[in-house]
Amino acid sequence: MIQLLFMVIFSEMAVIMVLSFKTPFRKLVIMGLDRLKQGRGPVVVKTVAGTVFLVMMSSVYSVAEIQKRWADDGVTNPTDQILMATSLLQATLMGGTIFLALMIDRLHHYIRELRIRRKSMDALKKQVDLDKVKALEEEVTTLRGKLKQLESDIETKAKQINAAEVNSVALRKQSEGLLLEYDRLLEENERLRSQLKSLDWKLSRSDSKKNM
Repeated sequence: MIQLLFMVIFSEMAVIMVLSFKTPFRKLVIMGLDRLKQGRGPVVVKTVAGTVFLVMMSSVYSVAEIQKRWADDGVTNPTDQILMATSLLQATLMGGTIFLALMIDRLHHYIRELRIRRKSMDALKKQVDLDKVKALEEEVTTLRGKLKQLESDIETKAKQINAAEVNSVALRKQSEGLLLEYDRLLEENERLRSQLKSLDWKLSRSDSKKNM
């Protein structure tokens, strides 16, 4: 019985060591524990743990009875000493077995929770990345629309500038034509004045001859 308990304790310690470090055996142990907790596995484990606990309490009770008998008799018996040491060792080993089993169960639970949390975080990161990509795509689409609008505005302004330049050239030509016409009219005016002066001079001479 004691040898079996030692084997169980060492096995449980080995399982705890494997679960504590990330090694290839860790996945195998986790898979084994997952299967153990499926179906009727939990019922079997609880039954075994309950049986071990009852046997441990029985050993503790035997130790208490031996101590009580020693107190009543006042004499220690070598056989009782051996029985007491054996019962005390068995109770200690059984308590250690139950304690290590609880540690293995908690370690397995926390490792599973950690794996689930990591998967959730990875999924959340992917979702956040998708949202960022979608937001960037929407921003790019908006910027492209603004760019097209700016290009359209620039094209409209360019057409307006070209039309203004054409109008400016036309106005300049019209102004040059008006200046030429003004110069011609000035020359015509001067010529008409000259003719008028010449006619006046001729008329004044004709009048003077008539008077003579």
